[in-house]
Amino acid sequence: MRLDKYLSHSTGLSRKEIHRLLHAGKITLNEQPVRNAGLKVSEQDDIYLDGFPVEAPGARYLMLNKPVDFVCANSDGSYPTVLSLIDLPRADEMHICGRLDVDTTGLVLITNDGKWAHRVTSPRHKTGKRYRVWTSDPIPAEAVARFAEGVMLNGEDKPTLPAELEIVAENEALLTLQEGRYHQVKRMFAALGNHVQRLHREQIGTISLDEELEPGEYRLLTEDEVKGI
Repeated sequence: MRLDKYLSHSTGLSRKEIHRLLHAGKITLNEQPVRNAGLKVSEQDDIYLDGFPVEAPGARYLMLNKPVDFVCANSDGSYPTVLSLIDLPRADEMHICGRLDVDTTGLVLITNDGKWAHRVTSPRHKTGKRYRVWTSDPIPAEAVARFAEGVMLNGEDKPTLPAELEIVAENEALLTLQEGRYHQVKRMFAALGNHVQRLHREQIGTISLDEELEPGEYRLLTEDEVKGI
């Protein structure tokens, strides 16, 4: 990889900024000052910027505890995006693996690995997503069977895939989906004549939201978590 591209991917700086730093002698390669932006480098090289080591660009996998009033998009005219919460180089170019509504909280996975993101979101991989749901009215026991059979949503021509519903309190349940249709959880309960008051995603596949993460906080996934998808 070219030195300027390597530095850009690692630091988030523009090529113009990197060229300025090169000409100013602020970058060293294997303990030698360099000014040639086109030099070929690899992860085995020791690269320093203004005396600080530059980490090799690579795949990054994050979990974020999404707060309310943030959108799962790269940009939006009305609300801040969850990517604005990520303090990493080139965070605005990362993939958000599945969206949550602006008023929905909980687990969001974010990565710069497009193939991994596809495994998370594609229905073909059947990556279950578990939500904790609070409703305005009591949840009837027969809802368990209705959801397991598949629910016909308003405006659609085929029912949802079978979903697992566990009623944990009169107005609270855990719902696991294998797909991600538009406003699916809210529409499924609306089909039963009920209204979702609050919605929180707790788990995607084998990855559970870290209980130590406050709303708006994130952390890197462990190697086992990444491999679990």
